[in-house]
Amino acid sequence: MATRSAFEILHNPDLNKGTAFTIEERDRHGLEGLLPPVVETLEQRIDRAAAQCDACANDLARYIYLSQLQDTDRTLFYALIVSDPNKYMPLVYTPTVGDACEEFGHIFRNSKGIFISHKLKGRIAEVLRNWPTKDVRFIVVTDGSRILGLGDLGANGMGIPVGKLALYIAAAGVPPEYTLPITLDLGTDNEELRNDPLYPGLSQKRIEGDEYFDFLEEFVSAVEEVFPGCCLQFEDFNIKHAAPLLAKYRDRLCCFNDDIQGTAGVAAAGLLAASHMKKEKISDQRVLFLGGGSAGCGIAELLVMAMVEDGLTEAEAHERVWLFDIDGLLTEDRKDSLLDFQKPFAVDQPACDDFVEAIKRLKATAIYGVSTVGGAFNEKVLKAMAEINERPVIFPYSNPTSRSECTAEEAYAATDGRCLFASGTPFPPLEVKGKTIEPAQGNNVYIFPALGLALYATKARRVTEAMFLVAGRTLAGTLTQEEIDDGLLYPSRTRIRDCSAKVAARIAEKIFDLGLAGVERPDDIEAFIAECTYMPQYELLE
Repeated sequence: MATRSAFEILHNPDLNKGTAFTIEERDRHGLEGLLPPVVETLEQRIDRAAAQCDACANDLARYIYLSQLQDTDRTLFYALIVSDPNKYMPLVYTPTVGDACEEFGHIFRNSKGIFISHKLKGRIAEVLRNWPTKDVRFIVVTDGSRILGLGDLGANGMGIPVGKLALYIAAAGVPPEYTLPITLDLGTDNEELRNDPLYPGLSQKRIEGDEYFDFLEEFVSAVEEVFPGCCLQFEDFNIKHAAPLLAKYRDRLCCFNDDIQGTAGVAAAGLLAASHMKKEKISDQRVLFLGGGSAGCGIAELLVMAMVEDGLTEAEAHERVWLFDIDGLLTEDRKDSLLDFQKPFAVDQPACDDFVEAIKRLKATAIYGVSTVGGAFNEKVLKAMAEINERPVIFPYSNPTSRSECTAEEAYAATDGRCLFASGTPFPPLEVKGKTIEPAQGNNVYIFPALGLALYATKARRVTEAMFLVAGRTLAGTLTQEEIDDGLLYPSRTRIRDCSAKVAARIAEKIFDLGLAGVERPDDIEAFIAECTYMPQYELLE
């Protein structure tokens, strides 16, 4: 192996330890004089990084600082997040990543993944081989067409796969060297971006139709060729493409769509926890969605699956799960205008374009917001739920914060503090019935990193819906008694690593049960998962 120069070491984020290099390492690798003389521990470096992050002017500036830290000392970056996940996860992902994506071209400093533009069609496998790591186990890929609730951000969407993979590593311990973020740049229909001189992507309208799907086919085939055994996570694809791509590839390779399936898993966990708190079963719930896109239908599909597991027939479960979109309730007489994945949820009901009326007609016990329409759960909606239910379940899951259907404060105020609440975006602590609580956040971070760890450990060949339902049930079971007493539907993010370990172990167990593992089943699955888990710590540089 060629000898690495001191400067190569200090500028390699996987090797650099800054002031944590020992005296012996400094002597061996010619680092003397290139660093201050003090030798510090990782904990000391975490303290300094935390103080520097705190000193930033706002959350977007903190995002930029953390991004730069990831480029200079990856171990320190992940160790900092793990030291206080409740504080740092919202900075590296939602809600701050939404602002970062909108400003991506203006704050861009260093590439962390691969951009594959339409101009590279016919050469995608060649481009993938440019990545320095040859054993890639996880790719998070976006085409930037529907970034969070912000719409088409084109190449600016790269912040999403970068952020998602950071959470794979920090929240569950997937080893970072096996991860790769990718953005497919097929143009953008966002005219403001196309006219921005600092926009880093193709300044052209989006590729559509057969040309789009041909490009995706070349990309998926190239992934299979260059990184065999890799799991492909589709992220933030628009409604026209998300479900069709998942349907096309889910039985061909190890892949999933977190917006559809990960959201479904965490959303199911919330309703399972709420049902338990009400001393009911999930099959007792009547659920109404505001938003009939791929995320809403994905959640609805998993809830039906859970209700069937609890004893209902599929028809009975569908009678308890309704969807409402921009054109009103999804009903049988709309079937000709519905997308294929929406049609199973068309109910035999008269047309209805009033969400409150739909609540009353269904006698809904729970409402999910996946509409990206900020404030859609207004006081009238919330009070309607409070009139019908002793403990109404209110889930405004859209993000970022500006797109949330309601705030925690609005939900608790309109329901006299009786609601069981969880949102897709974090809200600050508030007082409810004389007690200060931190509102629960139904964040996919409780599901997809744990799934990733289980897939990595087992070398799974496929991802199935059953894995997400197992994840949801396990997550609901991780709540402490104190969290239950506070009416919280998700565990504190301060315990995210412990929760992820439990969820990963149960998913791994399901993978072995289904015969989808690429390794032999261990005697102790929890210990097996622990052995596969990455912990950020400095290693001696030989």
